[in-house]
Amino acid sequence: MTVWGILGAVSPNLSNWLTPLWLLGAGASLGLIALLVLWLLALLVSRLTPAGEVGSSAAGESISGRILRLPGILFSRRTVDEVPGAVREGGLWPVLIVVVSLAVFSVVGVLFVQEPLALLRAMQRLPAVGTETIEATVPVSELENPNDEFSDPVAHQVAVSFRRDEVRRIVFRSDQNLTIATRPFAEVKSGATIDLIAGEELPWVAREQSVNPFIEQDVDRFYVRNLGSSPATLTSTITTAPPHPEVLTIPLTALAVVAVFLFYLLIRFAAPRLSAIALATYKSEIAQPLFSIIAILGGVLVVFFIWIPYNTFGEDIKMLKDSGLTLIMVLGIVQAVWAASSSISEEIEGRTALTVLSKPISRPSFIVGKFLGILWTVAILFVILGLLFLIVVAYKPIYDGRESSTQDITWQLCHLEMTSVIPGLILAFMETMVLASLSVAISTRLPWLANLVICFTIYALGHLTPLIVQSSMNQFVFVQFFGQLIATIFPNLDHFNIQAAVAAGVPVPTLYLGWALVYCLIYSMIAMLLALILFEDRDLA
Repeated sequence: MTVWGILGAVSPNLSNWLTPLWLLGAGASLGLIALLVLWLLALLVSRLTPAGEVGSSAAGESISGRILRLPGILFSRRTVDEVPGAVREGGLWPVLIVVVSLAVFSVVGVLFVQEPLALLRAMQRLPAVGTETIEATVPVSELENPNDEFSDPVAHQVAVSFRRDEVRRIVFRSDQNLTIATRPFAEVKSGATIDLIAGEELPWVAREQSVNPFIEQDVDRFYVRNLGSSPATLTSTITTAPPHPEVLTIPLTALAVVAVFLFYLLIRFAAPRLSAIALATYKSEIAQPLFSIIAILGGVLVVFFIWIPYNTFGEDIKMLKDSGLTLIMVLGIVQAVWAASSSISEEIEGRTALTVLSKPISRPSFIVGKFLGILWTVAILFVILGLLFLIVVAYKPIYDGRESSTQDITWQLCHLEMTSVIPGLILAFMETMVLASLSVAISTRLPWLANLVICFTIYALGHLTPLIVQSSMNQFVFVQFFGQLIATIFPNLDHFNIQAAVAAGVPVPTLYLGWALVYCLIYSMIAMLLALILFEDRDLA
């Protein structure tokens, strides 16, 4: 028995809890490796590019000209050499600490994972699995012995290709009556075949079968008897997945790590003046006592949620997920509104903005840079509290199992509960982003107290918008107009409120997340356009 097998046998609950976290760590390690490879490739390209062909843009160069020269700027020697400093200096540094910590845990955590090599092998199979449709023509099956009316029909072979432990679902369709077996009919017991009626669809689902009918690990054929009067067209839709589909967490985590780093560096080098404002705003807000208070308070409450008796008769984890998501979102909104007020409104009133704008920095760059700095501060808060929340949610089934003396807690269940809250965290960040953009627009004209009151009024009305519109139906014309006015002006924040679905374990479609992101970006851009209009003619003197 391996070392991790011994430790897993000694403490199965520890293994069940840490295995989902180990998958996150393995994804973080893969993301770091991918980033290192990309940086080395960029370093090689920059060294092969003759000096002087690329470099910083001219002072009077237009935005379109800079965009055309963007690939050259990003792969210039100066830019590539500045990447390590950009990572250490700005908001990527705490993200890097979190990612490196997860990567270190992926190395140490193999002692607590029962079958880490099996999980890694399952990840290697991800490109080979999916859904495949195979069509085959099956001739009419004649009798094996034409002189014997009780002779069996001849079986034809249909070529397929999948693995026994990876098949999840097969859907058969045909225009003739068929009998399908997984091995020669002479070796099949009575009742162990699939009888397919012409024109009907017959699904075979692996989890609904007590016995897997496939003998060999690599399945390469079906045995089919065509009982119809003409050649049959057999369509087999085969859905496969790796033995441990949870390993999909590894490449998704790696992709998220790479995307965050590349997005930050792209903004940093493509818009240096704007990113300078964002960096200064981030450093200022991250050093404020409020950020530390919110982070510590949120972390303590998230951990404390484990032991709160919700009295839900075995459904405490639903309340934990709902309470945790709401807490993180509210703390993020408080941080965003306060940061917008302190970094924009107070700087305008204190004439600091006038000093900044006296340098070669435009007003749009000032406002957009402030927004990005605030957004990055909130993102760091979400990363810290979100990761702690995932750890807590992964442990909650084990804690509840101990309380109820349940013995069937598996690491797959812990992983399912942990990953189910990730869409909720993403949507909560989108909602915070919308309110942050509105807070920036309000801060260009009003002080922090008015900003706070207005933003939380918008927060309340934004969640009540569908109810207001629905209640105004079949009412007086003025009531209908008022309901539609609120729905038009205020953001419909209920699009981001899926805590109940997440708590109940309902899967959130990727398409829903995509449309929510589109709505978030559109409304945020409208709010930022409003902020630019309000700030353009603001008297700073």
